[in-house]
Amino acid sequence: MINHHPDDNLLTEYASGSLAMALGLIVCAHLQVCPHCRKRVEHLNKLGATILTHSVAEAVQPDSFAQLMTRIHNQSTDAIASEKAAQKIELHPTYANDPLFKPIPKVIAKLLPRNGKLKWERVSKGLKSARLVTGQKKYEVAFQRIASGNKVVEHDHRGLEVTMVLCGSFSDEDGVYSEGDFLVRAPGEVHRPTATQNQDCLCISVVEAPVKVTGVFGKLINPFLSFRPA
Repeated sequence: MINHHPDDNLLTEYASGSLAMALGLIVCAHLQVCPHCRKRVEHLNKLGATILTHSVAEAVQPDSFAQLMTRIHNQSTDAIASEKAAQKIELHPTYANDPLFKPIPKVIAKLLPRNGKLKWERVSKGLKSARLVTGQKKYEVAFQRIASGNKVVEHDHRGLEVTMVLCGSFSDEDGVYSEGDFLVRAPGEVHRPTATQNQDCLCISVVEAPVKVTGVFGKLINPFLSFRPA
């Protein structure tokens, strides 16, 4: 059962199309597994349509409607093609044989390297990270894999961090997060995630700045923490 969801502000920005691409990606991943939030977005879309219907009309160029219909036609064609491609997604054996990747949302599956070679980097004891290419420059999007029973080093956030649990679960000072759960950490918030004892935990994260390790080892580790949006 999913217990942690995007707030109304994030969903409103998503519904209006004003959310940054990387954030829209992780919200979309959550929507693909959460009926509750899909209904909320559907309601927001209807609300937006009602507001537009009752808004004061603005003068437009004579060919604006024709241009709009052309864009809708092109986008609809692209959307149909994308949907067909999504339905045909077959995970590379590397992922298909890894139980952590079996429940992965389609929007995330499309970002996996087709050759099955994710570049995992050891961040700390029990934590590995693999960056994903999303074609934007503001946020870093990456998988985070926490080994079962391991604690991630305590860290602060220099920028926004949005995390969704894809498989397994972890806990921190504020609660327990399982498959589908959505967690937002603001700059200045400190936590130390711990994976459950029985299974590794796979998450996807969107961050706008590198984290800052707190405590004794912070001065040693922080200079080596990179931030590479792609």
